Amino acid sequence: MKVNVHAVNFTVDRKLVDFIQGRMDKLEKYYDKIVSSEVFLKVDNTSEKENKIVEIKIHVPGDDFLVKKQCKSFEEAVDQCAESAERLLMKRKEKIRAHI
Repeated sequence: MKVNVHAVNFTVDRKLVDFIQGRMDKLEKYYDKIVSSEVFLKVDNTSEKENKIVEIKIHVPGDDFLVKKQCKSFEEAVDQCAESAERLLMKRKEKIRAHI
């Protein structure tokens, strides 16, 4: 799957990009018709510890899914987003299976 990583107002290191790619590749076992995905990494300028925001936009035929999480680290936020996306993709797969 093609994964585009966009870091807003900062540069992202290779290790984080590889982590995101690996985590996104795991989503294909839940729904194999994923076209591409975009991951937006943002840092919120607040005094709170949970200031890392991750948005994942997943493109599937006929639909787009958007998942957004805010956590202490990008890795934790990516994991939570991926878990939410897994549930969304499984729901979609069951819905399509019910119509066939």
